[in-house]
Amino acid sequence: LPLLLEDLAISHGDGSFRKKLAQLAKVDLLILDDFGMAGLNAVGRNDLLEVIEQRCGSRSTLITSQLPVDRWHDYLSGGNPTVADAILDRLVSGSHRIALKGESMRKMRGKGKSATD
Repeated sequence: LPLLLEDLAISHGDGSFRKKLAQLAKVDLLILDDFGMAGLNAVGRNDLLEVIEQRCGSRSTLITSQLPVDRWHDYLSGGNPTVADAILDRLVSGSHRIALKGESMRKMRGKGKSATD
């Protein structure tokens, strides 16, 4: 997600933002990794809303995050709860939530264990 938002910010400057949105809207599965790892500014929040809006109801979006879901609204809000509400409304509509538990796979691999041990 941080790299996507950086690319979108650059696309505002070079005039390719609408083209990028159209490209993202056509991808069958968009994976937004590291959701909540970096702060969002107002432009980033609005860009994320645009991306989600373009995909809502037509394409799949997968979000991975270490940020607990109950803190997503605060993360997305940044002083504008209306934008957070709009993003979450579109994300939650028709969504499936899978909460993983246990050790990090990176930690397990570092200990010489495999996922099947």
